[in-house]
Amino acid sequence: MDIRKLLIKDAKAYHMLRLEALRTAPDAFAASLENAIDKPVSVTEEKLAQENAVTFGAFINSRLVGNVTLSRHVSPKMNHRASVFAVYVTPEVRGGGVAKKLMEELIAYARTWAGLERLDLAVASHNEAATRLYKALGFETYGVDMKAMKTSEKYINENLMVKFL
Repeated sequence: MDIRKLLIKDAKAYHMLRLEALRTAPDAFAASLENAIDKPVSVTEEKLAQENAVTFGAFINSRLVGNVTLSRHVSPKMNHRASVFAVYVTPEVRGGGVAKKLMEELIAYARTWAGLERLDLAVASHNEAATRLYKALGFETYGVDMKAMKTSEKYINENLMVKFL
């Protein structure tokens, strides 16, 4: 497995994996497949080019099978914080340590950003596997965002978690 920062040349593969994520795990993300499907790959290229954010990808046999994004706040009062989001691993390779390796790479990278002190994330409360992983990596739950997301069928609570670097 190869973990590396995604580049603009990876935009199409990342775009396709993002659509897969929204199709297979819709309750895990605030974005919807309906909104994402019409966005051109150029939007993904722009996101990968942002200076305050980095997306890591996991590749197995040159195929992108997982991703995670770290986005640093730009406001001077919030610049000591960054948010972790868009964590996804394709179902065929789940349970093989891909998400752990992605998160370890992200945390190591975060420690290189001068002045960055904490990582924040929100995870669907029912996603016990992800919550266990984040706790094992040193994240602590500090609250629950009740009814954080709403679908046509239900509300989804999110655990709010933090890791101090």
